[in-house]
This record gives sequence, structure tokens and C-alpha cells, in this order.
Amino acid sequence: MIYLAQSDTTAGFLSLDFHQLNTIKGREISKNVLITTSSLQNLKKITRVPNLHKNRVRKSKKTTFIYKEPKNIAVRVVMSGLHQEFLSFFDALYSSSANFHKQKFILDYALAKSDVVVLDKRGIEEKEASKIFLIHHKKIRKIRG
Repeated sequence: MIYLAQSDTTAGFLSLDFHQLNTIKGREISKNVLITTSSLQNLKKITRVPNLHKNRVRKSKKTTFIYKEPKNIAVRVVMSGLHQEFLSFFDALYSSSANFHKQKFILDYALAKSDVVVLDKRGIEEKEASKIFLIHHKKIRKIRG
């Protein structure tokens, strides 16, 4: 099941199966996909945040963190707003921008590829993507944003 929704950052596809997201976007099937969740409790189920970075992760908004240990995984916690309300029905969902791989957003393409459209008062439109940071045990590096 592919959901099309306006996230806290941009229009995105969401699914419980990252293989489906990679297929509709035209990416390599096994490529890692961002995980979005609605709470820090769910983040604890997914990965371990190094003690040095816990405060930064807790206070960050519209930010994705890639955790190198114990596994290479990208997670964004959405802690407020309409997108958080949608995510609260799931422990976590795989998320990707609602466009073909490395292409601009086209609403008709996004609507055609999604099974369920989640609409709210914001509508569905392309906006700025989240910032991305790579977290190591002791250091952090900015990837995007």
C-alpha cells in the first residue's frame, strides 16, 4: 500500500514496504529508504541514539539522522503537526519524496502511483526537503541542508 501525503517537509510517498517505494520511483530495489515515525519511543524500537546526540535528536525539527551503528539507517521523527497525527497510526513508515528518482515533483505522477491519498488543509505540493545529518558515535556530519 502506497500512501501519498504532505509530510512536514514535502509531498511524499509512504509505505510499510520499502521495496514498493523503490519500484515506483525507479530506484534499485534494495536501496535504503528513510523511515519516519511519530515519537521518540518508536525511534528507540528502531535504533539506538548515541548519548552525545540524544538532545540534538530530541529537539530537531524537519531533520533526518542517519545512524551508522548498529546499522546504517536513516530515521526522521515527526513530533508535531498534521503529519505526526497520520504517522501515529503506525509505528513507522518508509518515506520518500513523491517523484520519480532524481526528477521534479509532478502531481499527476504522484497521484497515479499512490494507492491512498491523504489530504489535509495543506494540500499536496513540493517544498523544501529535510536536513540530513550523519551520526557517528562521537561526531556528526552535515549531509544536506
